Amino acid sequence: MNSRIDIADILPSVNVPSLVIHRRDDIAVDVEAGRRLAELMPNAKYIELSGVDHIPWVGENSNQILDEMSIFLTGDWPPMETERILTTVLFTDIVESTKRVVGMGDQRWRNLLERHHDIVREELKRFRGQEIDTAGDGFFAIFDGPARAIHCACAIREAVMSLGISIRAGLHTGECEVSAGKVSGIAVHIGSRVIGHAGPGEVLVSSTVKDLVAGSGLRFIDRDVFTLKGVPGERRLYIAEQ
Repeated sequence: MNSRIDIADILPSVNVPSLVIHRRDDIAVDVEAGRRLAELMPNAKYIELSGVDHIPWVGENSNQILDEMSIFLTGDWPPMETERILTTVLFTDIVESTKRVVGMGDQRWRNLLERHHDIVREELKRFRGQEIDTAGDGFFAIFDGPARAIHCACAIREAVMSLGISIRAGLHTGECEVSAGKVSGIAVHIGSRVIGHAGPGEVLVSSTVKDLVAGSGLRFIDRDVFTLKGVPGERRLYIAEQ
């Protein structure tokens, strides 16, 4: 019955801010009707989404519709949900990278860096790691298991030797906060400090990581006790070996 009512003549007089959301392949109302509706209202914002469902709360992008409504009404994105997970963080970087840049020149260094990145990403994929961030020659990734993280770090160390370079790695396991693809928390901070004490070619892990992989067949060498900048107390670190 509503489809027989034509309100096109009065739409130009609707001056209040309005939001029109229409799914491109709506099975009930043609998308052109939604576009026309928005065109006729002087202060209308039109958003077109993929999908076939007519009912807003049904379909693959129902959450996106709610987000768009929230932004329209409040002028800001809805607050992001934060999830806390137990994860193993891995940090890697190239040993003496600054010295290599100076010696190789920018172009050769960029080429080397691309090959290094390809290798790291391939190993992350193989050991089910998730890349979180890349800065220069460094990688930050997370794993759902510490043993896989160690094996991945060791595999990266061996693989990049073909490029004539050496990496170092630092690992720690702890609870992290995950929000909008970002990972943060004290565990991340500790992991970033552990790598600072790793020597060329070393995969250095915290005692937490070592204890969690007991019985895995991995071997460790006691490196010493260190004070990690910004972290209370002292931490014993170990070199991991396969």
